[in-house]
Amino acid sequence: MAAPLRLHHVGFVVASIEQAMPGFVRSLAAQWDERVIHDPLQRVKVAFLTTRTGDPQIELVEPAGDDSPALRFLQQGGGLHHVCYEVADLEEQLGEFRSRGAVIAKRPKPAVAFGGRRIAWVITAEKLLVELLEERLTVEQ
Repeated sequence: MAAPLRLHHVGFVVASIEQAMPGFVRSLAAQWDERVIHDPLQRVKVAFLTTRTGDPQIELVEPAGDDSPALRFLQQGGGLHHVCYEVADLEEQLGEFRSRGAVIAKRPKPAVAFGGRRIAWVITAEKLLVELLEERLTVEQ
């Protein structure tokens, strides 16, 4: 059995990070380092808010182009989008999720926001979108 999951962040899709951020900072009494990260592989822009050091973060996700996977969700109203768990072994966790009835939505690929660490996406039987983030860069990349 795979190691337990550790909640890393919760993703929220917005039309504009710059426009949405002040409200999130105010509502959550959060801090933002004013960085917006563009990830051409994921076709999104992201920014992270912190409420307390060590706690999971809030990620604001803005579609970056008409081919962004987040655009359709935004067109349906946006909002709470996914939960992300940091995992020790990405391939093992994908197998575990699959064995519990989840569908692999996107196979692992590097993410700019996480220094090139790979992420993968699964959809559980309950229709929860889960992002899996590997704890460290793998050697074969």
